[in-house]
Amino acid sequence: MSRKKREHSAAFKAKVALAAIKEELTQNQITSKYSIHTTQIRNWKERAITAIQECFTKKRQRDEQQQEELITSLYEQIGRLQTQLNWIKKRWI
Repeated sequence: MSRKKREHSAAFKAKVALAAIKEELTQNQITSKYSIHTTQIRNWKERAITAIQECFTKKRQRDEQQQEELITSLYEQIGRLQTQLNWIKKRWI
């Protein structure tokens, strides 16, 4: 029989990743304490470290600003297209 895939909460993942980052316990101790495979612990640890690094970079701010500019330009384009469509509709009536 196949085993059902377990779903872990974000808080649990963070707790396991922090335990791995702190390195107070060995990998095997963390594995037995939380009943998680060592590969999964390593993956969560790497994701946590990269997320922490991204938190302190300005790249995230630039990406948010670019996203806002893109949204603004798209709304302007939508407005222009709606105006053109209304004009065309009036011409055909």
